[in-house]
Amino acid sequence: MGKTAIIIPARYGSSRLEGKPLIEVNGKPIIQWVWERAKSVKSADEVIIATDDRRIYDCAKSFNAEVEMTSTEHKCGSDRICEVAKRHSDFDIIVNLQGDEPMINPECVETVIQLLKNDSNADISTLVAEAEKDEIDNPNNVKCVFDKNGYALYFSRSKIPFERKTDIAVFYKHIGIYGYRRKALFDMAQLPQAMIEKTESLEQLRALYFGMKIKTAVVNYKAVGIDTKEDLEKFKELVKG
Repeated sequence: MGKTAIIIPARYGSSRLEGKPLIEVNGKPIIQWVWERAKSVKSADEVIIATDDRRIYDCAKSFNAEVEMTSTEHKCGSDRICEVAKRHSDFDIIVNLQGDEPMINPECVETVIQLLKNDSNADISTLVAEAEKDEIDNPNNVKCVFDKNGYALYFSRSKIPFERKTDIAVFYKHIGIYGYRRKALFDMAQLPQAMIEKTESLEQLRALYFGMKIKTAVVNYKAVGIDTKEDLEKFKELVKG
């Protein structure tokens, strides 16, 4: 059995929060917060930061993280992760952990890994959580429906399922962390974008369109992703508390 690796893609440029990975909170850059959480995941053999920016590379080195430079041409995090994974032939399971989730629960990352280890039919694994009322209609909160075995049927920015009859549905919000089998990750990088992926701007729909099986698990976790200055202020308050 090969290794399980967590790869954290981190880039400097962000339209809403420039230099996000290097912003310090309580004396630590955000990327270090994420890395420290990842390092505490018991099933992970390696944790690597993947970046195309020398400033992030140098910062990661300063707190003794394993870090690798990648191409500046990548359009998404999974392409960046794919480049790193190709250099490590012994990586069997690769987790894509976003570099802007400093409060990620290590147990959630562990769940993503175990979903693949326990189900040989699953190509990809991810997490969902029950959506709050104010999240259901928000297109920034991606919704997911799944079958009785936990396999994703569809992801959408729309409210799914549609309520023809009310007071029945439970809505689930997608948490954007993925586990990939090695082959699935490389296949994803080679496949063309599907119409549904382009329409919704959701990369995971490419996997569903081409018949890959995405296994989900429901967790009790409220993501604290940092996309905006407001998110950053919320995180600072949480750390203070």
